[in-house]
Amino acid sequence: MYKVVIGLEVHCEVKTNSKNFSSSRNTYSEYPNENIDTVDIGLPGILPVANKDAFRKSLMMSLALHCKTPDIVMFDRKNYYYPDLPKGYQITQETKPVGRDGYVMINVDGIDKKILINNIHLEEDTASLDHFGTYSLIDYNRSGVPLLETVTEPCLSSAEEAVTFLETLKGIFLYTGVSEARTDRGQMRCDVNVSLMEDTATEFGTKVEMKNINSFNNVKLAIEYEIKRQTEILKSGGKVVQETRRFDDEDLKTYSMRSKVDAVDYKYYIEPNIPPIKISDSLIEEIKSEIPMLQYERVQKYMGEYGLSRYDSDIIVKDKKVSDYFEETIKLGVDPKSSANWLTSIILGHLNKYEIGIDDLYLTPKMLCELIKMVDAGKISSKQSKQVFFKCIEEEKEPSVIVSELGMTQITDDKTIRDIVVKVLDEHPDLIEDHRKGKNTFDYFVGQVMKQTRGQANPTLTKDIILEEMEKR
Repeated sequence: MYKVVIGLEVHCEVKTNSKNFSSSRNTYSEYPNENIDTVDIGLPGILPVANKDAFRKSLMMSLALHCKTPDIVMFDRKNYYYPDLPKGYQITQETKPVGRDGYVMINVDGIDKKILINNIHLEEDTASLDHFGTYSLIDYNRSGVPLLETVTEPCLSSAEEAVTFLETLKGIFLYTGVSEARTDRGQMRCDVNVSLMEDTATEFGTKVEMKNINSFNNVKLAIEYEIKRQTEILKSGGKVVQETRRFDDEDLKTYSMRSKVDAVDYKYYIEPNIPPIKISDSLIEEIKSEIPMLQYERVQKYMGEYGLSRYDSDIIVKDKKVSDYFEETIKLGVDPKSSANWLTSIILGHLNKYEIGIDDLYLTPKMLCELIKMVDAGKISSKQSKQVFFKCIEEEKEPSVIVSELGMTQITDDKTIRDIVVKVLDEHPDLIEDHRKGKNTFDYFVGQVMKQTRGQANPTLTKDIILEEMEKR
């Protein structure tokens, strides 16, 4: 048997107004070569200027990943030729990355695991290539976009762990507002390193890198295929070759692209056109204060403090705005479990059905609080509350207004309900006899009372009175 060893290099574009070293707009465009200038296409004599916002957001991400931050801002040149790199080098960070030695907590099948981060560094994205039968086209819109690369230690041991890490990392990008992290726009891509080693071995096996996988599902499929491929090679007595491979999302296999180079082949040296800048302690503290409570910590809080299940907690924290909505209802005095039930079933179901965000929902946390408290006070039934919810959204009116207009206030007066119960029982003595013989006629009586009160009779009180009156006969 073999141990699986996986390391990830995750590239994510940073959300800024302009590119990393030029004044070109940093915005997604399907029109080729729209957002470019002389710096982006590497014309002679160009001079890059570092983007302050990009570096500030990179520091935020570094701190969110529990990394050690550098004392100065510094960039390096990574020298290699490829058609999507017009300068013949990439401005990146090697000497002083924006973060080192961090970690991310993930949970797979109920088990927490710490995934170690080797480093996180800021660099510029490359142009994109469109390949056709006999030629390729270059789009420089992406060239120079600020790109954060997060490099894990080789400490992941399954495709499931790799995907969970990616989902967790994406959540951190979204919670901090550092990136939109949309894989469908190539804003988040991943290189995957996979190797196998004998159970008793003390050294890692030969790693194979798979480049630019742009969906989490494809990461899972690529890892599973590569594990199978390398296992077959080793079992047959062969040797795995260190190389770079690509994943084909049509036949779900990996194919060799080129032999893998090492860092020394890139001939890194310090970027001479961007002077180092000292990072102050006050800036670090300021950025720390802006980082919200992240998903993992919120899940722990919801389970430990509010008594929610992991399943419900995971659903709520998936979207920061939904999680913030949930926490606002609790501040207003709503029971956490009641709020969670509304969110995970009715509210998220409505949002998914109409493909809208919680910001587009008319029902505010204050209105949900009002609705839940009316149910808790017995003013309306649980069934009626759902009707009120949809009416609120449809007519854009507050719950109390809907309840008043529909005359939904529950009847909780004992005498009023008892008079109706007595009348219903008097009309059906045969069903009372059937009940004594073991037949279930109780629900029929409850239904008749609810029918005559248009569903306004308090259900619990109604059932108690029916039982009392049946016992008398």
